Amino acid sequence: MNPKLSRPARRTALVVHVVASASWLGLTLGLLALGTTAAGTGSAVTVEASVRAMKLFADWLLLPVAFLTLLSGLVLSLGTAWGLARHRWVWTKFWLTLATTTATVFALRPGVNSAVATVAAGGPLPDAGDVLMGPVVSLSAYVFMTVISILKPWGLTRRGRRLRQRTPVRRTLQDA
Repeated sequence: MNPKLSRPARRTALVVHVVASASWLGLTLGLLALGTTAAGTGSAVTVEASVRAMKLFADWLLLPVAFLTLLSGLVLSLGTAWGLARHRWVWTKFWLTLATTTATVFALRPGVNSAVATVAAGGPLPDAGDVLMGPVVSLSAYVFMTVISILKPWGLTRRGRRLRQRTPVRRTLQDA
């Protein structure tokens, strides 16, 4: 059995998780706006400024926020009754967060870096997909994770059902 967080620790972890998640979503919206600007303008100066700004976001903000979101989500899931693998929505959020963090490291950042290198050398934006696909996919995943965090769909996992069957039901004052 995992040790449960105290109420102040749980609240702190929840605030950190919500702020980090909202920051990740906001950064992704910013990246999408910059990528759309880079892909949709005819101005070489604007393209270069947009992809350079994307690189700053991707290099200095995106990964720390992504890792903070992942870590705070793990702390919350392992330190509360929700558990990591008890509820399908928590399990889904964990894997999507891990996948989007991995995609940020191995796809989004290299795509932005490639675009910056090409544009800085005087070439045109090589592929609009390099600066648009990452933010579009990430934004879709983050909005989906936000929705399931609110709605908490799908019920328990197999593991969650097994754990619930083993745990005696606690009576509350309302039941008495």
